Amino acid sequence: MEALGVTTILLLVCISCLLFATWRSRSQKGKEPPGPTAFPIVGNLLQINPWNLPKSLKELSEKYGPVFTVHLGPQKVVVLYGYDVVKEALVDQGDDFSGRGTLPLIKKLFQGTGIVTSNGETWKQLRRFALTTLRDFGMGKKGIEERIQEEAHFLVERLKNTHEKPLNPSGFLIHAVSNIICSIVFGDRFDYEDKNFLSLIDWIEENNRLQTTIQAQEKGNADSKFTIETLSRTTLDLFLAGTGTTSLTLRFAILILHKYPEIVEKMQKEIDSVIGRERSPRMSDRSQMTFTDAVIHEIQRYIDFIPTNVPHAVIRDTKFRDYFIPKDTLIFPMLSSVLHDSKEFPNPEKFDPGHFLNANGTFKKSDYFMPFSTGKRICAGEGLARMEIFIFLTSILQNFTLKPVVDHKDIDITPVVTSLANMPHDYEVSFVPR
Repeated sequence: MEALGVTTILLLVCISCLLFATWRSRSQKGKEPPGPTAFPIVGNLLQINPWNLPKSLKELSEKYGPVFTVHLGPQKVVVLYGYDVVKEALVDQGDDFSGRGTLPLIKKLFQGTGIVTSNGETWKQLRRFALTTLRDFGMGKKGIEERIQEEAHFLVERLKNTHEKPLNPSGFLIHAVSNIICSIVFGDRFDYEDKNFLSLIDWIEENNRLQTTIQAQEKGNADSKFTIETLSRTTLDLFLAGTGTTSLTLRFAILILHKYPEIVEKMQKEIDSVIGRERSPRMSDRSQMTFTDAVIHEIQRYIDFIPTNVPHAVIRDTKFRDYFIPKDTLIFPMLSSVLHDSKEFPNPEKFDPGHFLNANGTFKKSDYFMPFSTGKRICAGEGLARMEIFIFLTSILQNFTLKPVVDHKDIDITPVVTSLANMPHDYEVSFVPR
């Protein structure tokens, strides 16, 4: 018994020394960001609403400032709230904050091997490969733009065949947007009724087995990160990110616009003036369509699609402002705090294209517009998404008037908050040919 007592005392002394050494090491490096006291195991989950995390984090920022710590269960997260700290972290100290943090759901979805969730050299090689591939297929040139114009034509014809019957446009939009990615990855589009295409949409994770080969030039390269697994996941990332986010933005756009017929009417007058009704919209038209451009920007700002941003992580022990952030700490650079900044966007909870218009009607650029994030981890498909949103939306309004099935005042455009993203309410609308 005495030996057991001595062993216990020695063990406690060792633990105390380790804890003291850890505390001293961190205290010498600097204090970590403040935050609410966390409970064992559950962290701060009893003090926040996990089903409306953006709202809870906003309330905590009002108490603890723009840089604070919160524990989601055992997972410690440093939250960056406000334009200044988000820019300072992701742009000014972009390399330090260039890691991709993982949450259990994101890890389950993406497996940490594709362009979205990979880190280090794997991420660098995959991102470079994806950007180069998009450029080779005509990103920023006529190649991809012509594919989008062609797909917009098919979408318009499909909508004409609904004969003004009220419908939920979700399936139509996701098929059209997905066909752009299909044309890039597979070299061709699919007919909307193609059974294989419908299976691809419904069971998108089956893309893991579609990539059966890797680049010839990568054989024998021991440092290459191009494996069947990483390329398959990157392809899947393109479908999930390139199809889901853009089609949902378009769903939001139609939901919002058919609530405000006066905005649609003004956009259509601009479309008729600049484009007419015969030729397809093209990206060069956008600079002459300031009101339409402002509306599209306001849609993306208002819906605040991914409020918490896709999680980042610091790749090394990092000094940020007056705080010390240990290596691999999860970071939430809150896009919501930037897109809904009340100083930059008066009445940010209100949909108002005037947020992007000067008094004389010209377009007003804002550094706070970052729906695709910013810095080293900015969305690789930003250029593609901008092209798709502009061409698809203007093509629809060029050919149709949006007729609601309920009174305008009863149309709810408030985003539905989920654990990862804001979603539009389900709705039906009629597409009436002009």
